[in-house]
Amino acid sequence: MIGRILWITALLGVAGITTALQFDRQADTTPSIAPLVPTPMRGYAQTGIAIAALEANNPAAALAAAEELVRRRPMPAEHLTLLATAQAKAGKAEAAGFTVQMAAQRGWREPVAQETVLRLALGAGDKAEAARRYAALFRRDATPDALLIDLGPQVLGEPKGPARETFAGIIAGATRWHEMFLQRGARVLPTDAFSEVVAEAMARNAQFECDPLKRAVESLRQRDAAAAQQLAATVAGQCP
Repeated sequence: MIGRILWITALLGVAGITTALQFDRQADTTPSIAPLVPTPMRGYAQTGIAIAALEANNPAAALAAAEELVRRRPMPAEHLTLLATAQAKAGKAEAAGFTVQMAAQRGWREPVAQETVLRLALGAGDKAEAARRYAALFRRDATPDALLIDLGPQVLGEPKGPARETFAGIIAGATRWHEMFLQRGARVLPTDAFSEVVAEAMARNAQFECDPLKRAVESLRQRDAAAAQQLAATVAGQCP
C-alpha cells in the first residue's frame, strides 16, 4: 500500500513538472503566462519576466530578472543584450557597455548588440571594429537595407581606410556568401566603397563567380556610372 502511494505521488510529481515545463515553453510565444511558471522551472519564462519588468519601468526588478536569466541560460546572445538593457536602465553604464560587447562577440545574429557595438566603435574611432559589426548586420537577411544605407558612409566612407580593408578581408574569407555580398552590396554600400572592397577582396584571392560580378557592375551602374566603370575594369581582369 505504501509503495502504491509513493508511486502515485511520484507520478503526480512528474505530471506537475511536465506541466510546468510546458507552460515555460508556451511562455516563449505567450509572455503573459510567464508569471504562472514556478520560479525553479523558468527558462523561456524568465525572458518574459525580465521584459515585463523593463516595460513596467522597474529597473531593479528588470536587472534582477535579467541577471537570473543569464545565470540560467547564459549562451543566447539575446539574453546578454537584455541584461545590458537592464543594466543601462539601472544606471550601470560601464557594465552595460561590457555586456553588450560580449553579446556582439557571442552572436553575430543578434542585431541590437551588433548595432550598439558598431556605434560605440564609431564613437571611439575604431573603424575596423565598426566594419566587423557592419558585416555582421550585412549578413542578416532581416537587417533593413535602410539601416545599412544609413550606416554605410559612417563606417566605410574613408577611401583606403581600415574599415574598407577589414570588410574586404571578411568578404575574401567568407566564400559562402559571395553572391549575396555582390547583390546586396551593389545596392546598399556607398558606391565607391563597394567598388574598392570588391577590388581589394579580389586582390586577396576572393574567387567571385563571373556572372554575379557582371550583374553587380550593371546594378552599380544604375547608381554611379563612374564607380561602375572602375569596378568593370577590375572585373575584366578575372572575367574577360
